[in-house]
Amino acid sequence: MKYSVTSVCLPAMDMAAQCSFLKRLGYDGIELRARRISDEVRAKAEPSCWGYHVNDVTPENLAEKAPELRRILDDTGIGIAGLATNMSCLDIEQFKHALEGAVAVGAPLIRLGAAAGFGGKDGENYKAIYGETVAGFARCIDLCRGTGVKVIIEMHGGTIHPSASLAYRIASNFSPSEVGIIYDPQNMVRDGFETVAIAIPFLGDYLAHCHFGAHRPFAGEPDENGTVQWKWEGCRMCEGLFHFPTAMKWLKKINYKGYITIEDFRANVPVEEKFSDGIQYLKKIEASLP
Repeated sequence: MKYSVTSVCLPAMDMAAQCSFLKRLGYDGIELRARRISDEVRAKAEPSCWGYHVNDVTPENLAEKAPELRRILDDTGIGIAGLATNMSCLDIEQFKHALEGAVAVGAPLIRLGAAAGFGGKDGENYKAIYGETVAGFARCIDLCRGTGVKVIIEMHGGTIHPSASLAYRIASNFSPSEVGIIYDPQNMVRDGFETVAIAIPFLGDYLAHCHFGAHRPFAGEPDENGTVQWKWEGCRMCEGLFHFPTAMKWLKKINYKGYITIEDFRANVPVEEKFSDGIQYLKKIEASLP
């Protein structure tokens, strides 16, 4: 299997440092963050996962930066797993920029969001968001045809696609050569869990990418009725709620050939410790599989 890290977790490194770091730890690729940030955030120049990045890649500047990024990738032997964007499928102009950049840098996948989020609030309508999402994906897919780039949906809480089956409901309107799904158990333990032995084979050819990371629950304060309010914290994959050996077993069963991107956003753990531990853990599991 191929292992990568999302550059979202490496905000203080430029592209050369990111690729050299990953190569040294034994990774095969990088999932490149390409996101808009405000001028106010950029002016502060304080690196953070969700804010400013030293490797400041956006959908609008990626094509211009692509030759230098490709040189670094080639020099280090690091592949590009895809683009980690946070755009909606309705933002066609932003998608056009991202697609141009993906082609220029050689990224095979672009992460694409639904028409809107879904948090269960009054006024949110699953069916309406679903219809707008399918229409938005259709327009983006039309733009992708002939480029070799596929759009992918991430299983994620706060969306209409938190589970394998709900992501599949969107993707199955299209060919798996055009749309894929990110299997993301770190998100799934909080919202959208489905039995691994069902979910992975069920996704079939739509399974295009994986995100692996871990959370575990802990009890917070009870509310006024005495109901405990559960909270979540990031942790090592071997200590999280999800059982990664089961997922790795099923990925091997279906002969999965894509990347597994490790995501670890813990701010209190040194970056080298996080990503050395993560790849060693997954490779140990892989080596133990029959």
